[in-house]
Amino acid sequence: MANHQVGAVVCALIAALLFAVAAVAQQHAAAAVPEDESLMRSLLRNPRWWGGIIGDAGGYAMQVAALTLGAVLLVQPILVSMLVFALPLSARINRRRITPRTWATAVALAAALAAFLIIGDPTEGNTNAPLRDWIPPLAALLGVLAVAVVVGLGTSDPTRRALLFGTAGGALFGLAAALTEYVTELFDGGLIHVLGSWQTWALVASGLTGLYLQQRAFQSGPLVASLPAVTIAEPLAAAFIGITVLDERLRTDHIGFAVITVAVIIMCATTIQLSRAQADA
Repeated sequence: MANHQVGAVVCALIAALLFAVAAVAQQHAAAAVPEDESLMRSLLRNPRWWGGIIGDAGGYAMQVAALTLGAVLLVQPILVSMLVFALPLSARINRRRITPRTWATAVALAAALAAFLIIGDPTEGNTNAPLRDWIPPLAALLGVLAVAVVVGLGTSDPTRRALLFGTAGGALFGLAAALTEYVTELFDGGLIHVLGSWQTWALVASGLTGLYLQQRAFQSGPLVASLPAVTIAEPLAAAFIGITVLDERLRTDHIGFAVITVAVIIMCATTIQLSRAQADA
């Protein structure tokens, strides 16, 4: 693995740690807000939630650094490791013990992630893809997310609502990640160049809307529904944009692709189990 890819991995792991701290703080703050109260108004008065926002800001800064060094397909899956960091934090706050089975699940997630990164060896893509390349995948992604939000607003089942809001919020974070590297490069041309790009405003809109939907998911239902949805949807959406728009690829043969497929399945399964364990912690 090249030096810049190693740097991307290190930055992504630091981002995952900071995101874990932020998630633990925000989960506790948002879950405490009753459904009949204004979510954002209550959160804005909560110091713990603001601590989570600071953690998110630091995590995002490290994510930007990682994305400048490596591909979206390399960086985003690593962020799933936030669950490994978040577990002991939640357990310590709530004074609960982490079971050996949960630790084994965390090890399985780390091993599957390592297999994906080493065997897949993702390539960097074309960050300045033209608008015509963005329109079909972006329309498809936003269409699915709009349906998820509408169904979530219309359902009376708290678990389903948390799942749908969490999926939409996580996917928007993934979209924001796919836009980040290009927007970062725009700063070389000055602030006017940044403000004049549609990608900048798409990044801001997806990030803010994703944050709101994430908090709604934490508020609406159990964390065993919202946290897996957020955690899994983000790298999947980022990978979708990375492959369909940015022309990123995995450098492997047919046997390697089979191993990667198994690794992704293990990552999804262990992410769900760890998310449930964290929700119970």
